[in-house]
Amino acid sequence: MFHPHEVEVAIELVEDRLHKGLASGYYFLFAEFAGEAVGYACYGPIACTANSYDLFWIAVRNDLRGKGLGRTLIERSEAAIAQLGGKAIYIETSSRDVYRPTRAFYRRCGYREAATLKDFYGPGDDRIIFLKHLP
Repeated sequence: MFHPHEVEVAIELVEDRLHKGLASGYYFLFAEFAGEAVGYACYGPIACTANSYDLFWIAVRNDLRGKGLGRTLIERSEAAIAQLGGKAIYIETSSRDVYRPTRAFYRRCGYREAATLKDFYGPGDDRIIFLKHLP
């Protein structure tokens, strides 16, 4: 589902965390099966906010989708964000049809569409921002 340049960005975030540690502002959760990474989530505080966080990435290996791993990753990310003092989580995604299941997943996890930025990624490819307030 990801464009090659998006995969490069995801790798850069991991490398930034490995080099800078917590100063990178990126936090990761990994799901492992038989010694292999099969899913992960990346989140971090939003600069210049008091307690808002971005969930930058959440991904599960294709053959393991629909088995609850994504929900576990998002729930554990939310719990970790709450422990860090987070009160709101923002997730952005594309309006492309390939992301329709992703958007449905976010809604099932209690996120609501907070904003749409038309043609953000390109013509006909809007940026949809989801939001969830933590208790």
